[in-house]
Amino acid sequence: MGVVIPLEEKIQESGIDGLLALVTADMDRVNQTILSRAASDVSMIPEVANHLISSGGKRLRPMLTLAAAGLCGYTGAGHIKLAASVEFMHTATLLHDDVVDESDMRRGKLAARMLWGNEASVLVGDFLLGQAFKMMVEVGSLPCLDVLSSAAAVIAEGEVMQLSAAKDTETSEDDYLAVIRAKTAALFGAASEVGALLGQRPKPEIAACRGYGLNLGIAFQLIDDALDYGGTSAKLGKNVGDDFRKEKSLCRWFCRSGAVRKSSGSSGAAPWSKARSPRATSRPRSPPCTCTARSRIRLSAPAITGPWRATPWSCFPPRHGNSP
Repeated sequence: MGVVIPLEEKIQESGIDGLLALVTADMDRVNQTILSRAASDVSMIPEVANHLISSGGKRLRPMLTLAAAGLCGYTGAGHIKLAASVEFMHTATLLHDDVVDESDMRRGKLAARMLWGNEASVLVGDFLLGQAFKMMVEVGSLPCLDVLSSAAAVIAEGEVMQLSAAKDTETSEDDYLAVIRAKTAALFGAASEVGALLGQRPKPEIAACRGYGLNLGIAFQLIDDALDYGGTSAKLGKNVGDDFRKEKSLCRWFCRSGAVRKSSGSSGAAPWSKARSPRATSRPRSPPCTCTARSRIRLSAPAITGPWRATPWSCFPPRHGNSP
């Protein structure tokens, strides 16, 4: 039997306010760095980049870098450039993904590819990746450069894994989790890890930061995939049901396992209601997905005074079970 996620229930608003309060000053510096590094003498580059950068987004990934650095006692300025690098990596993947997925909407606005074309979106994404790695080098930390460059490769592998498994109705839960660990959780984990590396903490604490980010990234992608079925375009800023209509393997796993179901009190047909393959519906249901439980973690923080004594990780639920 699958796990039922009641998508129609009212969701409590942002749970990251506590985290944001701890990093507000640094986030202002990160945003300034993002805007300055998106500049170019080639006018189309800042136009395309700022179209996406200025369209919103929670900046959760760079916040994790700032929070981990503060938690681990780092007092330098390198975390600002690394946080901006993380956001540029994420923005580049969004520009590329919209081309691969043929998406029309992003964050409630027309996707960049709809305004400037696929070629410009891909090339500006490449520019942002170049700027990201340039900032990493400027920080001068080889361990941080190693972590973020490795994450960039893993993200690409995750996208190719998803592409190669498209239209495969045999996708298992393990396959699904492998893809989201690579394409989403890898950057969350790296963003948290580099903050701890800057703080020169012991290996167990660095691993704890990385594990926290990985688990948060998995939870983030699980909810994002679920909302592709039961969310609304107005709130999500993108078309609901796009992933299913394009027959992505992850959506097939959701439908087959029963991980997401439409609430009985809602009206209208779900985007997948007439699209299930007979082969998929005739198979036994997958066992309940426990990845949401595995995606919760309590970080064992070092003893730190000041505002970081109440660690930003307290904004999130504790862990139950082992991290993936």
